[in-house]
Amino acid sequence: MRTDHLFAITGGPGSGKSSLIAALAAEGAAHMPEAGRAIIQDQVAIGGNALPWADRAAFAELMLGWELRSHREARALAGPVVLDRGIPDVIGYLRLCGLPVPVHAERAAAMFRYNPTAFIAPHWPDIYARDAERKQDAAEAAATHEAMAQVYAELGYDLVPLPLASVAERARFVRDRIGSAG
Repeated sequence: MRTDHLFAITGGPGSGKSSLIAALAAEGAAHMPEAGRAIIQDQVAIGGNALPWADRAAFAELMLGWELRSHREARALAGPVVLDRGIPDVIGYLRLCGLPVPVHAERAAAMFRYNPTAFIAPHWPDIYARDAERKQDAAEAAATHEAMAQVYAELGYDLVPLPLASVAERARFVRDRIGSAG
């Protein structure tokens, strides 16, 4: 199964990942959206409890399902695809929460790979902001970055830190790296 055209972008919340992916999408890049925000919005809308402030394990399972579907859909696309997080992020989230990582999540991360080059958005206090779905404080956002860096490294990905720069500069940075890595 070909996955060298799938580029995961990870990092802590509020570090500019989604803005970057939106900019790349506006330029025509194929992309897959983040699971967390959509799941939170859906769970709130239906009165569900698979939320990071209610049932973190259930929230992680929904994220894993989302990431597996995104991976399958992205594999079917011909050119480079940027993904707002990936399957390893679910493992990082569970570890961050002090929850056990189920064997099936570890198996998913081993089976469903991305390009060996993955991008990580550093914690950036100057742009970090809380909102209705992002309730973590800055310390938890920084800890999330560290958890994601550790998981991706353990899984053998070459993590490329995004520069602390404008969205346009970050987009150019990613395009240049995808061109040479893909």
